[in-house]
Amino acid sequence: MAPKAMKAMKAAGKVLSKGGLAEAIASETEMKKKEVTAILDSLASVASKQVKAAGKVTIPGLAMIKTRTKPATKAGKREMFGKVVVVKAKPAKTIVKAYCVAALKKNF
Repeated sequence: MAPKAMKAMKAAGKVLSKGGLAEAIASETEMKKKEVTAILDSLASVASKQVKAAGKVTIPGLAMIKTRTKPATKAGKREMFGKVVVVKAKPAKTIVKAYCVAALKKNF
């Protein structure tokens, strides 16, 4: 049996695609859908450049995107669920995480 939160999410409806988002913004701002799509593409490219350069970018009222360095792991044997498993070494890597801003959290 699914938890109540899962049922509520399924009942919420379809997820808004890029085209749907562009259509909604265009109708609110009285702009053409093509212009809004260009703005969304521009936002994505500027945000990715900024994250790569500074490691952090905030889209006001929506989300904050950060990079974080995941440390390297050594090879060896580890016990998982009562069994000894041989684990390969992994190099350090940079991962990208997105967090919603406090203003968005207050709405729910």
